[in-house]
Amino acid sequence: MHDRRVRLHNPRMPASRPAPLPAYALYGEPHRGADAAPLHLETIAARSRLHGWDIRPHRHEMLLQLIVMGAGAVDVHLDGRAQRLEGTVLIVVPPLTAHGFRFSQDVDGWVVSIDEAHARALLAADLRLGAMLAAPAAVSLAGAAAHALGDGAAALAAAWARDAPWRHVALDAALLTLLVEAARALPLPASGAGAEQPARALAQVRRYRTLVERDFRRQPKVGAFAAELGITAAQLNRQCRRVLGHSALGVLHARLQLEAERELAYGGLSIKQVALGLGFRDAAYFSRFFARHAGVAPGAWRRRYDRGGFPPPAAFLSR
Repeated sequence: MHDRRVRLHNPRMPASRPAPLPAYALYGEPHRGADAAPLHLETIAARSRLHGWDIRPHRHEMLLQLIVMGAGAVDVHLDGRAQRLEGTVLIVVPPLTAHGFRFSQDVDGWVVSIDEAHARALLAADLRLGAMLAAPAAVSLAGAAAHALGDGAAALAAAWARDAPWRHVALDAALLTLLVEAARALPLPASGAGAEQPARALAQVRRYRTLVERDFRRQPKVGAFAAELGITAAQLNRQCRRVLGHSALGVLHARLQLEAERELAYGGLSIKQVALGLGFRDAAYFSRFFARHAGVAPGAWRRRYDRGGFPPPAAFLSR
């Protein structure tokens, strides 16, 4: 029998000005293609085994993840809190949440990774449902809640494995059921103070990224975003650096760069058309911007991409 004693790597985050954690699409994969599906499903063991069962602290900036564990043990690092759980376990990891795991080798279960925008659309019918899954959580389950969650995960896995017409509709139906069962399994949030500063910073950065996603093609000033959030530009910059390790302007520039890479890789537009569509005043200014971020001019980037010299465009701020 193998040793079931597992120890969390780096179980406590520094209290002041922590260094930005790695940000991945999926763990160990910094790039996520522009045509990536909104849902990814894999067993816990499939990826954990490759990393010695140790998933070190990191973030996902565009993904909501559910870890549904049916057996085994896990040491959980979730936004600076560490705990050990065994048996049937549900872990909810919202976007931007610092998390890491150390699994026992007999672990059984699933990792469900959902594109943030897709999850938001599925949960839009009931704001309370979305709110239940907006905070990081890790709980052990028993009885009816454990059975319902396990059945939901099994139904999603069956829909994932089946190649049939309307597969995406079946997947969304199974995924929504699993999200509902996950929310039902979580304890109701406490209504008091306690985590106001970290939670507030995360909430403001998430709202800022939503605004960036809406308006990046217009390239508004950071001050305009900050005013819409009800804070100053300096506060917005401070929160972005605290959570992401980037300035607020860096967040906007990263989103513009991502879209530029997508359109150069997958679209048939000219460089000038790409530039104008992204709000640049002329192609020359866009080319300087692109080269500063990619290290090569957009024309050279496109030619090398066409020859297989570059990976698919990077996920938003995953670099």
